Amino acid sequence: MSLLLQYIYVSIVTMLIPILSLLLSLNYIPCKAQVSSTFYDDTCPNALSTIRTSIGAAVTSDRRMAASLIRLHFHDCFVQGCDASILLEVAPSEKDAFRNGGVRGYEVIDDAKAAVESVCPGIVSCADILAVAARDASVEVGGPSWSVRLGRRDSLTTNPDEANNILPLGSMGLDVLIPIFAQKSLSVRDMVALSGAHTIGQARCVTFRARIYANDSNIDPEFASNLRTNCPQTGGDGNLERLDLVTPNTFDVNYFRNLLERRGLLTSDQALFNGDSTDSIVQEYVDNPALFESDFAAAMVRMGDLDPLTGANGEIRTLCTALN
Repeated sequence: MSLLLQYIYVSIVTMLIPILSLLLSLNYIPCKAQVSSTFYDDTCPNALSTIRTSIGAAVTSDRRMAASLIRLHFHDCFVQGCDASILLEVAPSEKDAFRNGGVRGYEVIDDAKAAVESVCPGIVSCADILAVAARDASVEVGGPSWSVRLGRRDSLTTNPDEANNILPLGSMGLDVLIPIFAQKSLSVRDMVALSGAHTIGQARCVTFRARIYANDSNIDPEFASNLRTNCPQTGGDGNLERLDLVTPNTFDVNYFRNLLERRGLLTSDQALFNGDSTDSIVQEYVDNPALFESDFAAAMVRMGDLDPLTGANGEIRTLCTALN
């Protein structure tokens, strides 16, 4: 090796040593996969369009399904992270957890997974399909879109106990809700924005019965009276009522306008506008619908990034309901 080449070699090594030392100190592993919006561009370029077609057909057939798919993604991400653990049919399962009562849309994810498997088997995780389905469902009912970061892998376990301990309930107030979201590194604004998903969908009588019979001052009397006809004090637990009576199948800010009129269906809804710290955020969204949509999209991205399994962790399930 000539003196010039030796000099160049030593110079390059000398420059690289401190860089490599810094990366090692940060536990940086270059080969570790990370979530990225382009994750399937090479391995399954038709994945997103295939999912979109499947979700579009499901929402066209059942408009309520849009809300169900967004909720399903939420309930998955809050337990063990966004890992499709809610889809596993094992004993005991998250599906059977009390706080997952009324969650639906499982068969839509199964169908989307089957469609993706037909074009690129063993590539796309159920966790990613859940995340994309929530975004596509929002768009189908006039809601915002966002760039979904992909590359999650599917969990090998399910955790019904955690589901029953951490998932929010419709009977909760701000004093309980804010800490639940904070545990997931989601801000108060994230919480209010994500609650705005209740601008679509329906709730069961059992989830709002206590509110409409309590005669509290934070519920419009006529609103409560009308709801009692479909939700008796005993029986009818599964009777459904729209979360937004005005535009139940359109993603808009009428949910927040209802709160100003004390017409939030769930206790957790009305808690957002009840003389407390979140009142101003609700008013902001009523005054500026575009702000709500952008905040909702950003909050969905942050929620979708909760503790994903990547790299060699987890697996890519062939069936979302079962381990490989």
